[in-house]
Parts: sequence; structure tokens; C-alpha cells
Amino acid sequence: METPGSRTDRFGLLLDQFDRAREMAEVRLIGLSDEEYLWEPVADCWSLRRREEAVTPRAFGPGDWVLDLGAPDIPKNEYAEVARQAASGMSVEKIAEDWSVSVERVQEILDHTGPLEPDRTPVTTIAWRLGHLHFEFAGAWEWAFGERRRDPKLMVDFSPSAAVTLERFWPVIDRWRESVGRMTEEQLDTVGFSQYPYGGDADEPYISVLWGANLEFIHHMAEIALLRDLWRARFGTAG
Repeated sequence: METPGSRTDRFGLLLDQFDRAREMAEVRLIGLSDEEYLWEPVADCWSLRRREEAVTPRAFGPGDWVLDLGAPDIPKNEYAEVARQAASGMSVEKIAEDWSVSVERVQEILDHTGPLEPDRTPVTTIAWRLGHLHFEFAGAWEWAFGERRRDPKLMVDFSPSAAVTLERFWPVIDRWRESVGRMTEEQLDTVGFSQYPYGGDADEPYISVLWGANLEFIHHMAEIALLRDLWRARFGTAG
């Protein structure tokens, strides 16, 4: 039975899913302290750092604080996506450009057979995960509804303050959600409605981009919630 006020159309389901995830995430982030925000639970974490203290080759940001980012590669959980790109007719050269890797790396992935070993990915802090979502949603708005000219990696002045970060973060999320909510069915089906310069948004109908944005928001917020649980278990305080 359909709950009064709920939607079952494709657009409505995605909007409702995002709204519910956003509501849960905001509650989960209440009481976030600076110490918890920047906590590195294991060695060699990716985090938010002063520019002169960056430990990764492509750390980025426009100000004094930058977000760690390693050398470009394609994780194993994206091998199937590379195969889909090739099957759709994309050249190896275009795929390599899309992922910022070499042609040889793409060919290695396409030639792979057998089971995949899990990726060895760095653990990231709450600060990193929030920063990642912040610049991606700022860029998602800019390259779909804005002037489509600013580099997403230079749009967010990252802060070591949890309170300042959240004060800046939620308006960015809500602006994106408000603009998405006004879209027409024709716009949702338009390939390239988003021209986001990283990844494959420009090659997909916007409804697929929207699905991906939901996935990105939900899985990073789930990771943040787990880190908050671990912090509370170890130090006895969390919101």
C-alpha cells in the first residue's frame, strides 16, 4: 500500500531517497567536534591538511587547507564500468582520458580475467569525507545549473573547523537539491545536461547522474556514521 504523500515515479523515488538520507545525515552529524572531525583512526589516513603538510601528490584546495588525493587510477570496483564504456563504443584513448590514466592501464583492465582482489584503499577521516562531498556537490550544481566554468576542486575553501564546515556544507547540498527538484522530465533524460568535468556525467542522461549523486551521498554519510560510532566507543563522546 502506498503511504499518503509518497511518490512511486522514478524521479520521486530518487528525490525521496535523497531527502531521507539528508535528514538522517544531519541528525548523525550533531555535536561533531574538531578533534573527531580530524581524527585519524589508523596510520596513513587521507585527511584535510595544511598545504605544507600534504602527504599525497594531488592534494587540492584553493586555500591554506587541502584535501588529500593520490595518483590517478581505476579501482577494481570500477572495472565493470570500464568494460561498459568500451562496450558502448568509447575508444581506449577516450576511456583513459576520462579516468586520467594511461591507455596501457585501461587495456590492462579490459584484458583482465578471473576474480578480483579487494582494493587496498586508504582510510579517510570525517573531514576528508565531508570535504569530498562538499566539493562534488558544489561542482555538481555549477556544471548543471550554474555557469559551468569553475573547477570543482577550487570551489570549496576547506576548513579545519567542523562547525564552519557544516555551516557551509548544508546550504550547498540544499541549493543542489532545490535545483534538481525543479527539473523537467525532458531535462532528466537529456544526455550531457551535466557537464561536470570529472567522470562520465557529460555522457549520461541526468537521471543517471542523479542516481549516482544519491549513491555518493549515502555511502559517504554511512562511512561518517561508522567513524562516529568508533570515536564514541574509543573516547566515549559523540553526537
